Amino acid sequence: MAAAAVSEAWPELELAERERRRELLLTGPGLEERVRAAGGRLPPRLFTLPLLHYLEVSGCGSLREPGPGLAQGLPQLHSLVLRRNALGPGLSPELGPLPTLRVLDLSGNALEALPPGQGLGPAEPPGLPQLQSLNLSGNRLRELPADLARCAPRLQSLNLTGNCLDAFPDALFQPGALPLLSELTAADNRLRELSPDIAHLASLKTLDLSNNQLSEIPATLADCPKLKEIHFEGNKLRDKRLEKMVHGCQTKSILEYLRVGGRGCGKGRPKAEGADKEESRKKKREKKHKREGGDGEERELEATHRLLLRVLHVSENPAPLTVRVHPEVRDVRPFLVGAVVRGMDLHAGNSLKRFLTAQTKLHEDLCEKRTAATIATHDLKAIRGPLLYGAQPPQDLKIIPLGRREVKAKDLMRQLQLEAEEQRKQKKRQNVSGLHRYLHLLDGKDNYPCLVDADGDVISFPPITNSEKTKIKKTTSDLFLEVTSAVSLQICKDIMDALILKMAELNKYTLENKEEESLSDTEVDSVSGQLPDPQANPSAGEDGTSPLVVEQVRVVDLDGSLKVVYPSKTDLDISAAHITVIR
Repeated sequence: MAAAAVSEAWPELELAERERRRELLLTGPGLEERVRAAGGRLPPRLFTLPLLHYLEVSGCGSLREPGPGLAQGLPQLHSLVLRRNALGPGLSPELGPLPTLRVLDLSGNALEALPPGQGLGPAEPPGLPQLQSLNLSGNRLRELPADLARCAPRLQSLNLTGNCLDAFPDALFQPGALPLLSELTAADNRLRELSPDIAHLASLKTLDLSNNQLSEIPATLADCPKLKEIHFEGNKLRDKRLEKMVHGCQTKSILEYLRVGGRGCGKGRPKAEGADKEESRKKKREKKHKREGGDGEERELEATHRLLLRVLHVSENPAPLTVRVHPEVRDVRPFLVGAVVRGMDLHAGNSLKRFLTAQTKLHEDLCEKRTAATIATHDLKAIRGPLLYGAQPPQDLKIIPLGRREVKAKDLMRQLQLEAEEQRKQKKRQNVSGLHRYLHLLDGKDNYPCLVDADGDVISFPPITNSEKTKIKKTTSDLFLEVTSAVSLQICKDIMDALILKMAELNKYTLENKEEESLSDTEVDSVSGQLPDPQANPSAGEDGTSPLVVEQVRVVDLDGSLKVVYPSKTDLDISAAHITVIR
């Protein structure tokens, strides 16, 4: 009788167990009452699904703690999203150890502290050894756990925005503590001091400490070797010139000011030492330049084998593409990054097939089977901007999915679910393929995310499908790329970087390995209604080294205020020797 009652209260768990699902989303209006009946915890039955890779429980005001058994019952978990609940003041019991967890989102809860036994996991051995992204924004944290770096030594992104922090733990900035941390965001806190030891964050690219109570910025910040973007707006800095600079100058100028000592830049090396280091750097650059002089022909030969990417800035573009974002998408899939790439050759041989295969592989790997992010690629010529990224009720959202007729999203989801059931029966196995693997990602959503062009046509329905209207064909040379995520903006940027790099590699391979047109290639183009132009080779110059052009795309709110532009100066920061990015 008790088991039947549990099945009736939690049908999602029974379905996930029966279908051996690897992803599960619990949300919606009925969730709060069921969690309250379970004592403010997740039901123990949930922790008997050891195959789960992705678990999201969001928007539940009665969820006060995850409950015991999570670490033991979900050993293969890759992503855990528990945002906009009522977790707090601590986590009892602690979450870890979770040996395979990569993404942890605890944003929008009521956490005040994460002490040992009520925090993220043990420090010895590390409780979260593979964690890459940690989001603790929108809580009430007064301090961070001192052993955070030991608990999650491979952390790359840490978001602490909107808490009550007045200091970072000293251990966070110790040499080698977080060697991979590239993004640290702690805006809207009460931070009074930033340690000079922050220079030990060797991989730091983005630092946002805006709207705090800092009076000084340590000069050693300029020693972070990869730092490209800083935000200190909204602090009351003693150095008035520096305060003006953080509101109006580029990061490079601010770091240069700190590097030479500035005027009262706080703790760190003195001005003379900064000048000495800059002189030393200059001499090293000169020596390197001489070493690289070498033979002119050898350098020229090496250049022909490099991948070239040229960035076209919004200010240089007579007709830049813009994406406006409606606030209603915030609770569905809030993060989006876009870019335009011109000069792809998808016409020759199997180049289109290689491109689509590469996109699928990115979905499987970096995008974690679309649970972390989703890529969509469009034929730019079929798009009329500006675009609007918003959310619509399933019964109102209409799209012409790839290879299908126009349909409402509600009916499309039902069709795909029926196809999935039929697929299981025919193949006599629990796993399904294709789009059917991603249906659960929208379970419980009242609205579905969508990207709409200026004609009012839905061209993208993430994470499910694109529109037939903007389908990539062999004649496509200019593309609009979008990456969306429910996890973080940085994940969108990282995946967009990887996608554009892969496109450059594929394009160069196509240009260097001339392939003949096959019958199937012609058939594909005939079906699309466009026959290929045998003279078309849009990206190749006389020497076959013309770069792909990457045009910046601005994402703004409905008032026109900038949310993100890609690629910014911190994006496409590619250190590989075979790639040149021309800005």
